[in-house]
Amino acid sequence: MPEAVQSVRQLILEKTPSVIVTPNVDVLAQTSRNIDFKNLYRRSDLIVADGMPLVWAARLLGTPLKTRVSGADLFPNICKMAAEQGYFVFLLGGKPDAAKLTSERLMKEYPGLKVSGIYCPPYGFENNEQENAKIIRMLKDAKPDVLFVGLGTPKQEQWIFKYKELYDVPVSMCVGGSFELYCGMLKRAPLWMQKTGLEWLWRLMIEPRRLWKRYLVDDLVFVKMVFRQILLKGA
Repeated sequence: MPEAVQSVRQLILEKTPSVIVTPNVDVLAQTSRNIDFKNLYRRSDLIVADGMPLVWAARLLGTPLKTRVSGADLFPNICKMAAEQGYFVFLLGGKPDAAKLTSERLMKEYPGLKVSGIYCPPYGFENNEQENAKIIRMLKDAKPDVLFVGLGTPKQEQWIFKYKELYDVPVSMCVGGSFELYCGMLKRAPLWMQKTGLEWLWRLMIEPRRLWKRYLVDDLVFVKMVFRQILLKGA
C-alpha cells in the first residue's frame, strides 16, 4: 500500500493525465471477452490487484505480486496522502448521496482534505453530450489533483479514457463501489473473508439476485485463463 500511494503521488507531480485501475477476477473475465476493454487496462498507468485470487494466480504462474491492494483500501489512503500534501480531490459517480456522505466522512477522518467537488450524474449520462460537457466544465473549474470515478466496470474505465485529455486532471482512479462501502451504504466483508479471498462470497450473499450469474457463471473463465497460462509456460 505505501508503494502504491507513493506511485500515485509521483503521478500527481508529473501532471500528465494518468489512470489507476484495480482489477479483480470479474474485471479480468471481462477483458477476456472484450479486446477493447483489455486494451484500456494495458494503457493504464498504475494497476494493482484487487482480489486475493489474482495474487494466488500470480504466485502459481511464477510472477508473484507482493500483496493485494484493494481499491476500497487504496481510495482512502490516497485521500489521507492528499490531506497531508494539500492536494484537491473530486468524487464523481456512485449512488445518490454516496459521494456526498463519503466526502463528509473523508473530511472528518482526514482534517485538511480539500474536496473540490462531488457530482452524481444521472443514469445514462455517458450517452448525453451535454451532460458530459457539463462534467468536463465542472472538472476544469474545480481543478482537482485526483478524480475518483465510481461508475462501475466497464463504464468508468471507458468514460475516463474517452475524456481524460479534455478534463486534464493529473490522476483519475476507477473506484467502483468504494463510495458506497466507505460511507456505509454497503457493508464490507469481515477482514477474515477479505484475507482468505472470500469477499466475493460476502458480496454474493448481500446481493444474490444481481451478482449470482457474475460470480457463479461469468467469472469461471478466470480459471481457464490461469490454466491456459500454465500450459503456455510449460510449452
